[in-house]
This record gives sequence, C-alpha cells and structure tokens, in this order.
Amino acid sequence: MPKPYPDRVLYLIDSLGMGGAERMLFNYLRHLDRNRWEPRVCVFRVRDGNPIASEIEGLGIPVDLIPVSRIRDFVKLIPLVRYLRRHRFDLVHTQLEAVTVHGGIAAKLAGLPAVHTLHTFAYPDATAREVRRSEITWFALRSFHDKVIAVSEAVGDYAVAKGRVLRKRISVLYNGIDTNAFRRGNEIERAAVRKAFGIPASAALVVTVAVLRREKGIQYLIEAWPEILKSVPNAYYLIVGGGPYESQLKSLAATYKLTDRVLFAGARSDIPELLGSSDLFVLPTLDDVLPTVLAEAMASSLPIVASRVGGVPEMVEPGRNGLLVPPTDQARLAEACIRLLRMPDEAQRLAQGGRALAESRFNVRSQVRKLENLYQELIGRTDNSC
Repeated sequence: MPKPYPDRVLYLIDSLGMGGAERMLFNYLRHLDRNRWEPRVCVFRVRDGNPIASEIEGLGIPVDLIPVSRIRDFVKLIPLVRYLRRHRFDLVHTQLEAVTVHGGIAAKLAGLPAVHTLHTFAYPDATAREVRRSEITWFALRSFHDKVIAVSEAVGDYAVAKGRVLRKRISVLYNGIDTNAFRRGNEIERAAVRKAFGIPASAALVVTVAVLRREKGIQYLIEAWPEILKSVPNAYYLIVGGGPYESQLKSLAATYKLTDRVLFAGARSDIPELLGSSDLFVLPTLDDVLPTVLAEAMASSLPIVASRVGGVPEMVEPGRNGLLVPPTDQARLAEACIRLLRMPDEAQRLAQGGRALAESRFNVRSQVRKLENLYQELIGRTDNSC
C-alpha cells in the first residue's frame, strides 16, 4: 500500500550561488509533487550569499547549513548523520562533486539510499591535487551511491570510462526547462527589444547567451563576423552574459571594427524576451556537457548553430533543429550562419523542429516525473511498506 504521508528527500549541495546546477535544483523543486515528496535542502557553505536559498525557501522548503570546508574533514560526518536521522529522511540526493563523499558516506551510515547527479566532465588541465580529489569522488560514487544521474549520454559514458561506474547504475536525465516560459515574440515585442539596443527592426539578429569564458568560443564567431556581413549585410550579433573573458571579447570586436554590429548586453534577467526577439541562436562552445540555454533557444523557436562537442549533439540534430560545426572552425561557423540567415524556409523548419524537441526531451515537468519514479524505485528497495 502507498504511504499515507510523503517521503522525505534531502537535497545536499555544496552551496546555492547563481550556478547552473543550483538553478536547476530550484527548477526541479518547483515542479516536485509535494503530495508524494517532502523536500529539504542542506548546503555545506555559503557562496555569494547563497541567493537561490531564499528562492527555495519561498517555495516553503527549508534550507539548512552544515559547514564542511574540506573533503577530508570526516569529523563533520557526525553532525551530518545525526541530521539525517533527526529528520527521518527516506532518501539523499547529492548535487555537485563537493558533497559526494560526505553525502554518500553519511547516507550509508544512516541506512538511506543515495543518488547523485553528475553535471560535468573533469577539466583537462586539472592539477595533481584536483586529480586526487576526483579519484576520491569517483570512489565515493561507486561505493556509497545507489544511482548516478548523468545529465547527458556523454556524461554517462564518461562516468563509465573514467570513473569506472557500472553502466547499470547510471540513469540519464536531461536538464529540464519550463518550456511555457519561452516563445517566439510577436512583431511589437521584437521591435521593442531591437530598439532598446539600437538594432533596426528589419535586421537579422544572431544571439548567444553564455557566461563569457574563453571556452564558450565566442571569439571565433566575432572573428567570422566580417565574412558573415559580406553575405548578410544587415546582420547584428547580440552577446548576452558577463564573465572573465568579456573585456577580451570587446577588444576583439573593436580590433575588427565591429563595435556597431557586435553588441554586448551584459548579464540580463529578461532572457526569454531576448531569445524570442532573435532570428538565430549560435553557441560556438569548445566543450559543454549539456548547455541548458540550447533547450531555451529551442523552446523560443530559434534555429541553432552549435559546435559538435560534448553533449551538444544530443540537443542539436542536423536537419531537425539546427546545424553542427567543428569547434574553432571559423569558416564552417560563418557558412552555417549565412545559410540559415539567407534561407528563411529552412530556418523556420528547424525552428519548429526545435520547439517540438524541447517539449518532448527537455520539458521540466516530464523530467521531474522521471526523477520521482527513480526515487520511488530506490526507496522501494529499502522500505517494505511500499
């Protein structure tokens, strides 16, 4: 028989700053069936004031702090295990690698099933210390977690190859978005956004939304822009986001005398409006696990040009919703952009395919239902009343 009360799930995460995993956690909690689940969140540290904590608390979900600063700080297992037992949790879900070791061990000591969401690959330029830390993390995943959720097939393959995690213990669950929050803007909305940036209403508008780091590859599209302008003279490029590489990108645009065509919007909260007012989304990234912004662009009915790296091919299917190009290849990047800007019928077909794909593969509601089924499977193994 089903329980007469919700199962209690602890979400354990390093901090609640403005990162992608943190925002995804909030998004999932917002759509969790509260008749079936009683969620609670615990963090190990405060980063930038933990702004997402207040958003989660706004959902009526408590957020607690148990300070853990080092991976070898095993004395902190004592208060963590006591915390798990005091709140009578049924399952522990760890997020981000910093909590993998303590979260997994504490769950096992408390007799609870544990699941971990694996968001990233290891960095190729990792230091020796970071490599050792990674090995400890992989050991914790193999030894103390019942399931590993990979956010893409590519991440799952990486966990098997590098982390020696058994394939049968991996479930792939794509990051979901609220597809209802994104749509193509009407003519009035599109004109208003363009006017705000000094872009002609009739211009061809290409957009990238990203944290401005070298690894996002935006520099290659800026370098390709003069070639694009030869074929599409009314093309404008809007770069949305801030980051450590912003000044270099602005200098590059100035070097190519593109300051009137390559525009920097900075960090913005009106991403749906900006996407809905554009004509083409481009992500020339050098490596990416599963860029959620691609799903947002699809839901906004935008055709996509992106690099064939990481988990991107799981999101962009050539001929269905966009075009893929080799990373760092400026010529192929320019060619793909020109093609979709000059062929509106093909661009429209890909845009429609992207919207359909966003609904079928990246809708947060369906992804949360899959997550809940996984929880029930794990709790059912250890709870004879279910």
